[in-house]
Amino acid sequence: MATKEMTYREAVRQAMVDEMERDPNVFLMGEDIGRYQGTFRVTAGLFNQFKQVRVLDTPITEPAIVGLATGAAMVGLRPIVEMMTMSFSILALDQIINHSAKVHYMTAGAACVPIVIRGPGGAANQLSAQHSHSMEGWYAHVPGLKVVAPAFPADAYGMLKTAVRDDNPVIFTEHPTLYGVKGQVPDDKEFLIPFGKANIVRQGTDITLIAYSKMVHVCLEAAERLANESGVRAEVVDVRSLLPLDVATIYSSVRKTHRAVVVYEDWRSGGFGAEIAARIGEDCFDDLDAPVGRVGGLNVPMPYARVLELQCIPNADDVIAAVRKTGV
Repeated sequence: MATKEMTYREAVRQAMVDEMERDPNVFLMGEDIGRYQGTFRVTAGLFNQFKQVRVLDTPITEPAIVGLATGAAMVGLRPIVEMMTMSFSILALDQIINHSAKVHYMTAGAACVPIVIRGPGGAANQLSAQHSHSMEGWYAHVPGLKVVAPAFPADAYGMLKTAVRDDNPVIFTEHPTLYGVKGQVPDDKEFLIPFGKANIVRQGTDITLIAYSKMVHVCLEAAERLANESGVRAEVVDVRSLLPLDVATIYSSVRKTHRAVVVYEDWRSGGFGAEIAARIGEDCFDDLDAPVGRVGGLNVPMPYARVLELQCIPNADDVIAAVRKTGV
């Protein structure tokens, strides 16, 4: 399959262009996504290409945006909602959880809500406490939603196209520090990546590192250092899809290596990595040679000062320390 190099940002944009050209029911809406072209410039050029009727600049009111998108989806349209930051989606929790996620169930399948709610989630550089939430674990707690957090441009491209075509509401988290990451993306408008399929991005035999979004890159750095410094061969599993979760791939890797560390940027207490660790402990107990390790963000509001911010976000040193703790 032919490929071309793209940044993560370009891959997300191209997926939206492809799906808008394929399906006239797909449209974009969000704050400053049109004339201003988006805070992170993900929607650059789309207003001129698709005009105001399909790239809608909205008022600053997340509940109204998601409410409008929910109604539009129920009558056959396929809105893609950009949150300026996923932290702001907190304002729309009632619409997302009590309405979008439940309409299909509460109408006994008579109505579908094909919405994609996408945007930057996680800590960028010095955006402080109210703009740095990792929301994916909150949403993965909710039946009726699908939640994905791709780490690479090709995955962002293929999974966003899958999200747009899905008849369920999808939370699509893009880590802001990944927008400039480059990678090879298939040159195929029908390239789709199904949800619920994790990906082993580095083979290993000594320990399994499990992560999603930016933390996959942190785990890859840690795995490389472990191999060079002490010969430890770490396998890295990119979860990609939180809900549905591919436990089969995770369990298969853990049963091969007999050790596991789960890494996630969200607050360590109650984050989605704790759910993954719990499932491994329940279902792979007899295969483990050590307790499952966890590396998460510090349980504090994100500081503005860069030196303090870096202390709150998991890094390769933290992952290596957790690996050592398992006895490798």
